[in-house]
Amino acid sequence: MGKIIAKNVVERKPGFLYYIDSAGNVCEAKMARGGKKKKAAAKKKPAVKKVAKKKPAAKKKAVAKKKPAAKKKAVKKVAKKTTKKKKK
Repeated sequence: MGKIIAKNVVERKPGFLYYIDSAGNVCEAKMARGGKKKKAAAKKKPAVKKVAKKKPAAKKKAVAKKKPAAKKKAVKKVAKKTTKKKKK
């Protein structure tokens, strides 16, 4: 603890706090008291949460289906028959 240098330099008032600030000045501040209550504020009704209505899903427009590409007919390769001529 610090030493008391001078007594009765500041006339003290009840309900105030006295301190020395960074510049070395003696300052007073009103002390906060926990027992005093403020005026009762008007009670607010609890906020009612609005439920967002779900919109029905937008119907998708019918997209014309592309016809599959015409299948190429399978062309069977017919092997040409070669007849060997018999040599006599």
